[in-house]
Amino acid sequence: MTTFIFDVLKDLKEINVDLSKTTFILPSKRAGVFLKYHLPQFINAPIFSPSILSIEEFIGDMSELESISNAELLFEFYTSYIKLSEKKAIESFESFSKWAQILLQDFNEIDRHLIPQEQIFNYLSDIQDLKHWSLEGNKTDFVRNYLAFWNKLYDYYNHFTKHLLNINKGYQGLIYREAVVNLESYIKDNSHKLHVFLGFNALNTAEEFIIQELLQNSSAKIYWDIDKVFIDNSKHDAALFTRRYKNSWGYFKKNAFNWVTNNYSDKKSISICGIPKSVGQAKHIGSIINDLMRERGSLEKTAVVLGDENLLIPILNSLPLSIESLNITMGFPLKSTPLTSLFDALFLLHKNGSHLFYHKDIIKIISHQFVRPLLVEEHHDYASKLIEAINENNYIYLNITQLKEITPNRNGIIDLLFTDWSNSIENILKKCSQLILTIKENLDRDKRSNLLSLEYLYRFNSMFNELSRLNSEYNHIGDISSLYSLYKELLSVETLDFQGEPLEGLQIMGMLESRVIDFETVIISSVNEGVLPSGKSNNSFIPFDVKLENNLPTYKEKDAVYTYHFYRLLQRAKNIYILYNTEADVLTGGEKSRFITQLEIENIHQIKQQIVTPKTPSTSSQLTTVIKTEALEKLIIDIVKSGLSPSSLTNYIRNPIDFYYQKVLKIKEYDDVEETIAANTLGTVVHNTLEDFYKPLEGEFLMIESLKKLKSQIDKKVAFHFKKEYKKGDITKGKNLIVFEIAKRYVSNFLDFEIRELDAGNSIKIIAIEANHNISIDVPRLNFPVWLTGKIDRIDSYNGVTRIIDYKTGSVNQNQVELADWEVISTDYKKYGKSFQVLFYTYLLKKTNSIQLPVEAGIVSFNNLGSGFLKFGKKESPFSRAKNTLITNDTLLSFENELIKLIKEICNPDIPFTEKKL
Repeated sequence: MTTFIFDVLKDLKEINVDLSKTTFILPSKRAGVFLKYHLPQFINAPIFSPSILSIEEFIGDMSELESISNAELLFEFYTSYIKLSEKKAIESFESFSKWAQILLQDFNEIDRHLIPQEQIFNYLSDIQDLKHWSLEGNKTDFVRNYLAFWNKLYDYYNHFTKHLLNINKGYQGLIYREAVVNLESYIKDNSHKLHVFLGFNALNTAEEFIIQELLQNSSAKIYWDIDKVFIDNSKHDAALFTRRYKNSWGYFKKNAFNWVTNNYSDKKSISICGIPKSVGQAKHIGSIINDLMRERGSLEKTAVVLGDENLLIPILNSLPLSIESLNITMGFPLKSTPLTSLFDALFLLHKNGSHLFYHKDIIKIISHQFVRPLLVEEHHDYASKLIEAINENNYIYLNITQLKEITPNRNGIIDLLFTDWSNSIENILKKCSQLILTIKENLDRDKRSNLLSLEYLYRFNSMFNELSRLNSEYNHIGDISSLYSLYKELLSVETLDFQGEPLEGLQIMGMLESRVIDFETVIISSVNEGVLPSGKSNNSFIPFDVKLENNLPTYKEKDAVYTYHFYRLLQRAKNIYILYNTEADVLTGGEKSRFITQLEIENIHQIKQQIVTPKTPSTSSQLTTVIKTEALEKLIIDIVKSGLSPSSLTNYIRNPIDFYYQKVLKIKEYDDVEETIAANTLGTVVHNTLEDFYKPLEGEFLMIESLKKLKSQIDKKVAFHFKKEYKKGDITKGKNLIVFEIAKRYVSNFLDFEIRELDAGNSIKIIAIEANHNISIDVPRLNFPVWLTGKIDRIDSYNGVTRIIDYKTGSVNQNQVELADWEVISTDYKKYGKSFQVLFYTYLLKKTNSIQLPVEAGIVSFNNLGSGFLKFGKKESPFSRAKNTLITNDTLLSFENELIKLIKEICNPDIPFTEKKL
């Protein structure tokens, strides 16, 4: 395979061009590296190296203007905007930057295409007047300001560009326009030079003018890289621009058009693969590369071209480890580095100007990979200590004083992260730089392992230094919000450039980096509509029809640019792999690109098509089973000896594996901050409040007057217990206030319920409140004692009948405390868990001789208080309505049989802990 660059140099040698007096101008710097590589093959004796420039460098030299960065351009434009605006109408820098970016792009396009500025801006102003307001009699202030903005567009442009020219700086469009102005003198001064333009496709008007003038003055030659298949087909967009130049440039009426080649029709192996998801494409590219290495042993003249440049990291992680040489042309976006998330979190934390910090924001910052090591001192991890304090005390918001109290030996870094940022912009930027230096000092301890991280820090430090310079020079950044917007703007264009050997091994690049370069094997990813080509977008103040009228590029020209790049990659390649995303659940997936459809319709090449699915191992969903070893048996005996509670037994009934994790392994649920009061906290508060109210009344009959007195204490008691349980959590607003009011209502409603019972002539005597009971029972075939333990919410006497009562803040219905078949009580937690619990308490009391049978046992549901005391009832059959609510010896004997059977199962070494499918 001969490359385009090789063919150009060969032609220049044949016509005896003196290369030392030649200036080569290419679309990109990267193409120049490949040109330098081929040059020695055409030089027989030592010569002065020819000048090799990108088009931007060439035009920049001709204009004699210094290119200005996007951020500085925005500041300069804001300076012009302020000078031309009335003081009361001036927008903040943040608000200005949102529309100014679009306007600057329009300025750039207008200048690059040499459009008369005053004419187009006045035309735009007239359009707005006609479109919206021309017939309005009395215009509002809003309308007048709107029209004034459009009327000032030319003034903005004029003042801004004149100022830039005065300081010898310019944006790309202005540099191009100025280069056109200087073209005549440039030609005079460089008449001895030959300018060779090669590999160009879509030229703006300024570039067209400059190249044509150089051609007409015999100071240039131009080589096009276009194929006969494309240029002969008037509807093929790959040659849209080249056909236009061939037919309209006067130079080609008398001179040859170099070149139209015949490479695309050569035999090629083209494989089109549809793959679900972007990561699927990355993995498949790794598989293709692996196969190529196995077949050829080398990846020379092989390129991976990324339609979506966000695939870079997934692809790097998917490449085989055996690759020795790899070159990445595209830069890695700085916004994708781990350090970005840290500064994003800090800006978002401080943007609202509050001195209270949300606990999740704090944890996010102190847990960050670059910050956490700074909070470690000897054997003390203050980040963990701070997280534990937040969770234990239920801190939802903290101030800097509280943070310092929890981390006494790390106040310096706490100050750096959390001290108020509202003082001044310069102070914020200094803090950011100090933080970077502090992180650097820590990473410097092991430089070899942290080279990439140190590079991140260096680039961020440079960026904050640039922000500091811009702020001190222009003083336009008024607040954190404006600073954050500008920071994001700078971050979006900054990249980390990889160093590699561009002429060896596998090449990874973006679509634009592939210009002028040829490869034998090409792998192109993300060939989907919306990616290649990128589709319609009109981020401009200039309407579509005005663009057409003034020959400004629209989405059609943008699509044609990518059509050319895509087909040019295929032009000389022999092995081509085209990948697209088949998944329709993402914005840029599902629909394969029109480029693929076009390849199919052309019918020039034989195309292999396949849908690739990832290899997913077939995994059967197996329930966890834990065999009881000797060590495990000992742990179970210890648990049984220490006491089995009704909650632990019902936990086993619900799912034995949960019992294993919580009781045997003692794995507790992670205590997280309760932003909204949890149901168990509400239950604890209600239980504890009722305990405080009723504990002093043990052994007494309830009186209406004493209950009414208790009602006046509800607010105080509920608040006390919330403070005790909910710690530092705020119950004065939002959902928490609602839960607080619900707790008070539950207690108040229960007292009212008791008063109504007494009012109706019933007598209630409190026997015990929150009574703890423990008993030891003998279980056949177990050679160790079994202890049962439980805490009973309330035991009372109701009209002479003893009742065992369990409080529930959730909703419980009568059918949940009814039973027909004894065997199910120890197997079905969902239906009979409540029945098991109240019978367990009754059994416990009977065994300790605390009650005389018969008794009643049941539940008081605060969420279903209208149903009153929900008594346990034994039914003869599932369909019977009749039930016996009195618990007798026979009832407890039947329960005891099931209880012992359950305990035996837990202790049986031959029965493993087996997970239930819930």
